[in-house]
Amino acid sequence: MTRLDDAPPDVAGPAVCDGPRALLLEAREVPLGGVRAMEVHRSLPQRALPLVGAWCFLDRFGPQTARMRVEPHPHIGLQTVTWPLVGEVRHRDTLGSDVVVRRGVLNLMTSGAGIAHSEYSVGEEAVALDALQLWVALPESRRHGAAAFERHDDLPVTTIPDAAGGTGATATVVVGSFAGATSPATMYTPIVGAELHLPAGSRVRLPLEPSWEYALVGIDGTPEVWATADAATALPDQGLLYLGIHRDGVEVTAVRETTLFLLGGEPFEADIVMWWNFVARSHEEIVAARAAWEAEAEDAPTPAPQARFGHVVGHGAERVPAPPLPAVRLTPRRRSI
Repeated sequence: MTRLDDAPPDVAGPAVCDGPRALLLEAREVPLGGVRAMEVHRSLPQRALPLVGAWCFLDRFGPQTARMRVEPHPHIGLQTVTWPLVGEVRHRDTLGSDVVVRRGVLNLMTSGAGIAHSEYSVGEEAVALDALQLWVALPESRRHGAAAFERHDDLPVTTIPDAAGGTGATATVVVGSFAGATSPATMYTPIVGAELHLPAGSRVRLPLEPSWEYALVGIDGTPEVWATADAATALPDQGLLYLGIHRDGVEVTAVRETTLFLLGGEPFEADIVMWWNFVARSHEEIVAARAAWEAEAEDAPTPAPQARFGHVVGHGAERVPAPPLPAVRLTPRRRSI
């Protein structure tokens, strides 16, 4: 996914949370591509919370009926995690990948120093679409490396017992490790991204790693999260409940059938500067990446062999142009919670 909103520059810093939290943050609606008029809600980054572990971005596009056309656009310094809930999305990139991702299938793209890709809904007509698009910041050891792409359709599913002896919840481990299960996806920091499904009337305790920070994101069902033993927080669709750090578990109850997404991981190693589709460490890196993308536009659809981003398979000269840089220096923004 490309960021097409014209909000102020988004920048982030490493986690400095020192204990448990129970902070409910609302998603904001952002535009995605003018006449496409897609409905997109952004849960991360938040002004008070730029990162959860290495997770630095979360959009939900849907539920809606739309014709999705996100033309070729660039990324640096991150991994994109595409997790469809409804519908099919065609992914094409500069590595030659051309795949369709659907419910239960993970698309994982690692940008390294640079990659470009496009995302189209399947067919020419508007279709039902709903999906999560997440970004993971790459650590210093990987962010300058080669680009890569993976597709996984056999992800582990584990069961979390119900406190009252019911059928319990199920967790699909999309990336990282959770509740004794580990995804085959290649990640570069200790992390988890998992879809949780709770039957109606269930109460479960989600096991957590105390040295990691976590957040829960509402998908459907408005569960109650017992961040303390005597106080519950209702988690609405698109809402993000930041749980902080130093927890070994948290209880969740569901009056009706419920789906939510768990984000977590080890606090990230460094400050990051995030602007448009780029995750870097300095203003100068952002400027250089933008210049490289704009320079390659002059050569599309046949960029020079040494091009940083390259040409997306199956496309002509169409691409998303980089927005103007802000008139201020991009600097890291630290969390305030």
